[in-house]
Amino acid sequence: MNEQNACVIGMQWGDEGKGKIIDLLSKDFDVVVRTQGGSNAGHTVVVGGEKFVLHLVPSGILRDAATCVVGNGVVVDPEQLLNEIEELNGRGIRIAGKLLVSDRAHAVMPYHKALDAAKENALGDKKIGTTLRGIGPAYGDKIARSGLRLGDVIDQDVCQAKLEQNVPFVNKILENVYGTEPVDLAEILDWARRMGEELRPLVGDTVSFLHEATAAGKTILFEGAQGSLLDADFGTYPFNTSSNSTVGGMVTGSGLPPKQIGRVVGILKAYTTRVGSGPFPTELEEEIGALLRANGNEFGATTGRPRRCGWFDAVAARYSTKINGTDEFAITKLDVLDGINPLKICVAYEIDGQRTETFPGQIDKLAAAKPIYEEIAGWDGSSTSDESASGLCPAAEAYIARISSLAGAPATIISVGSDRDQTLTR
Repeated sequence: MNEQNACVIGMQWGDEGKGKIIDLLSKDFDVVVRTQGGSNAGHTVVVGGEKFVLHLVPSGILRDAATCVVGNGVVVDPEQLLNEIEELNGRGIRIAGKLLVSDRAHAVMPYHKALDAAKENALGDKKIGTTLRGIGPAYGDKIARSGLRLGDVIDQDVCQAKLEQNVPFVNKILENVYGTEPVDLAEILDWARRMGEELRPLVGDTVSFLHEATAAGKTILFEGAQGSLLDADFGTYPFNTSSNSTVGGMVTGSGLPPKQIGRVVGILKAYTTRVGSGPFPTELEEEIGALLRANGNEFGATTGRPRRCGWFDAVAARYSTKINGTDEFAITKLDVLDGINPLKICVAYEIDGQRTETFPGQIDKLAAAKPIYEEIAGWDGSSTSDESASGLCPAAEAYIARISSLAGAPATIISVGSDRDQTLTR
């Protein structure tokens, strides 16, 4: 294992605060590489009270010394990426010479968004709850071997040939399966030509770049998106994302071997949230759930959708620790629990009358799971304390110790606010 490298993994259903932790850690790394997901991710970083929301550009871009890479495992919406770069440039964040995008990364095309919306609409009350950004259809085309990679998009002849093949097929699905309007081939060709021209300076062979960086002794931070419980294989299928958001995605999404991954830093929110549909055993629909949402500003960075909120689920967290080999935790949003007393922690489930501490693979079993809670004292004031060597009040320290013990790894970073400086390290 390359102990100089590290990867950041979401341990819940996403929205754990990975952006802040990646920004915090990236000061110590030469390269930050995003390995999976698409613009459905939203990483929020607050620096000196100024808020940045990043969807495709790695969170390390806010550090002057870090080179950022969008790896081959990401599906890239060209328009979103270019808009994001323009906004960062406008806010004084240097991009030139600091960002490289994989020529092997697949492009999210306009017809992917049309397919995404048409399918969700057809599912009615059984919809998955996607962000409607075309991520699933783009990954579907990747696996079906009909997608366009960014290396194709910047080659006008290849791009045109592939679109002339793909678009008529897509239109048959839109018209005959979903009964919706077709997309216009000429408009998409024009769009793709413009995107290709603007993307060309950014696109390159990131696999070679990362291997050369490793050979030169440079340190690499792997940036995960979404969360482990949304993984395409290990998440709450089919209510999941379309990529591998666990540690395996770091390997396939970068082109570096497993021994280069380094230490695994798992991000856990001090409670639990979920966006979209799917089972959520500890969900709180009453006053406490609304309080967590309000105090934590629990609205999606990408969609603005209100997040579902609940108590900390140690069963789910322990499962994520196992499948990722998590070495240490960063606990975020501890301050959101200020003034809530007592607190509850889900330590097991009751399923079909039986107690289990195992996270079930069957969606119907998880949907039927009743949380078994352990009650623990909360704190009436602030979670932080200048009088404590740890920086936490005794009750907050006890809570952190208990959830990290149940989840299976030590907590080395504690976030007690949204700003970069509101962080305790151990």
